[in-house]
Amino acid sequence: MRDFNYELKQLCRRNRDGSYSTQADRERILDLIANDLHDLAFRHMYATSLKPKHIDALVAKWHADGITPGTFKNRMAQLRWLCEKTGKAEIMERSNDAYGIPDRVYVTNVSKAIELDLERLARITDPYTRMSLRLQWAFGLRRKEAIKIRPAWADRGDRIALQPSWGKGKRARDVPIRNAGQRAVLEEAKTLAGTGSLIPKTMMYIRQLQRFKAQCQTVGIDHGHGLRHHYAQERYQELTGWACPARGGPTSKQLTPEQKEIDREARLTITAELGHGREQVTAVYLGR
Repeated sequence: MRDFNYELKQLCRRNRDGSYSTQADRERILDLIANDLHDLAFRHMYATSLKPKHIDALVAKWHADGITPGTFKNRMAQLRWLCEKTGKAEIMERSNDAYGIPDRVYVTNVSKAIELDLERLARITDPYTRMSLRLQWAFGLRRKEAIKIRPAWADRGDRIALQPSWGKGKRARDVPIRNAGQRAVLEEAKTLAGTGSLIPKTMMYIRQLQRFKAQCQTVGIDHGHGLRHHYAQERYQELTGWACPARGGPTSKQLTPEQKEIDREARLTITAELGHGREQVTAVYLGR
C-alpha cells in the first residue's frame, strides 16, 4: 500500500464521522482518489499536500471518465471532508457548479425496480442476508434497516415499527402490513432472529454489512435498492388503481384534476412509508 493511501486510511480511522456505511464509503472513495492522483503522475503525496491543481486534475479526469452526477457529487463531498480535516477547506470551491458538475437526474420515467429473483436468492448461503433481502422486497426497507431490524420488536400487528437508529436521518416510521405475503415473511424473520436483529449474535453490524454485500455480489443481486423501487411501484398501483409513469402509466400531464389529487395522496403515503422527508423524492421511484 502506498504511503498516501495508508495515510488517508488512518485519517478515516481516526475520524469516525457518520454511520458505518458512510465511513466505509468514505474510505473507499478516498482510496480511489489516492489511486487517481497517482495515475495522474502526482507522486509522493501527503494529505496536507493537496492543492487546487490536484482538485482540478481529479475533476477533469472524472469528467473524462463520464461518471454519473450522483457519483461525482459523492466524490466531491469526500474531497471536501478530506480538505476540512487537514485544515485546507479553502482550496475547494463551495459549489459544485464551479466545477461544471451537472445536477442529479431524478425523473427519468424509466423503472429501476427489480423482482426478487428466487433462484439467485436460493444461492445465498447466509440466511440472515437472504431474510434481509426478503424484508426489503416485502416492506421497501433500506439495506441498513433490513439488517438492523428486530422483527419481534417491530411487529405491531397491522404494521411494523422502525426505530430511528435503524434508518437514514434518524426518522422513526411505520410500514403497514397489508397482505398475507408480508405477514409470512415477517413471521419467518421473527423465527430466525428470535428476540434479536438480523445480525448474528457473534457479529457487529459492519461485519454483517460486509457479508451482505459479498453474498449479493456473488449471486449478481444489487444492494437491494431496486427492491424498494418495486415496493413503491406496487404500492402506487394499489393506492391509485393505475401504474406509475415508470411502469408505463400516465404522466402527471395526462391525469385529470381528480386523478392528480389521488396521485398526490399516494405519493405522500409512499414518501412516509419509504422514510423520506420530501414528496419530490418519489419521482426517483415512480417517475413523474
